[in-house]
Amino acid sequence: MQSPLPTLTISTLYLLIVWLGPRFMKNREPFQLRYFLIAYNFGMVILNFFIFKELFLGARAAGYSYLCQSVDYSDDENEVRVASALWWYYVSKGVEYFDTVFFILRKKFNQISFLHVYHHCTMFTLWWIGIKWVAGGQCMYHCNLGSLI
Repeated sequence: MQSPLPTLTISTLYLLIVWLGPRFMKNREPFQLRYFLIAYNFGMVILNFFIFKELFLGARAAGYSYLCQSVDYSDDENEVRVASALWWYYVSKGVEYFDTVFFILRKKFNQISFLHVYHHCTMFTLWWIGIKWVAGGQCMYHCNLGSLI
């Protein structure tokens, strides 16, 4: 978390895969990933449930306000719990890059819109900023809602 370089490198590699992936798959048969995707999606459900649970319990124990909650930079165990869950949320945004890879491998290119790519790139990159400087407070509610979707 000290440097944005790993996050920016992963995001750049993602954009490279989005650009080169369809060319690579052009003359190939689409991969059948049904059972792998079931396992992947199940894993993502478990991860997001864990994030939701940790954010909900940590914020409740810390006495978070629904109207306006500032970031508490202390070592309070509940604040650390919220910050840890937010870190896992950031990690989940990186893992979600694989959604696009699976579209490419299955030759579902019509699902890779500009909005899809923009969303994935900005979420992962901007959440690095969020975790680096504001891991807690009001942004917790966004993650809690996002982990339910």
